[in-house]
Amino acid sequence: MALPATLRGSGPRLIVGLGNPGPNYARTRHNVGFWFIDRLAGRLGVTLKTESRFRGAAGRHGDCWLLRPETFMNHSGQSVSALMRFFRLPTESLFVVHDELDLPPGQMRLRFGGGLAGHNGLKDIAAHLGSFDFWRLRVGIGHPGDRAAVADFVLRLPSADETAAIDQALERALDAWPEIARGDYAEAMARTNARPSRQ
Repeated sequence: MALPATLRGSGPRLIVGLGNPGPNYARTRHNVGFWFIDRLAGRLGVTLKTESRFRGAAGRHGDCWLLRPETFMNHSGQSVSALMRFFRLPTESLFVVHDELDLPPGQMRLRFGGGLAGHNGLKDIAAHLGSFDFWRLRVGIGHPGDRAAVADFVLRLPSADETAAIDQALERALDAWPEIARGDYAEAMARTNARPSRQ
């Protein structure tokens, strides 16, 4: 994928993990973005603290912010846009981690821009920012096979095997953080988008 010239060698300024707040949702499929942001914060030694002005829990690592919105998934854009406007961050510097129905557990896709695949969190972010031009790390959770079952499926716990596959994918994404941080997206995509090897 050819990257815009302004993005080459420029790492993200805001990393957002999408999910729903509260213990009832903590381990559900829809919250894999929260799983990632919490683990990244742990690796970087960042403490995420609730910031009412951003409607989420935020922390800083160098010139990059980490954010876990506390607005519920369908209103994620309220939190993301509040932080981005406060610090005057360009849309292209946003990096969003979210669950993806169209990929099986264990697979991921890192991409810039493109469609939103019906994801309500992404749709709200794009609506608030007025742009689709931001990075997304799509973390596969699988599909129930019936569109009518999706709303219930994403709010349920994954099976033990699915959880293990998702956890392994998140670890690969975390291992790619150095490339992401320095804006080496081609290398980061090579690492995250590769199919996991069979055990």
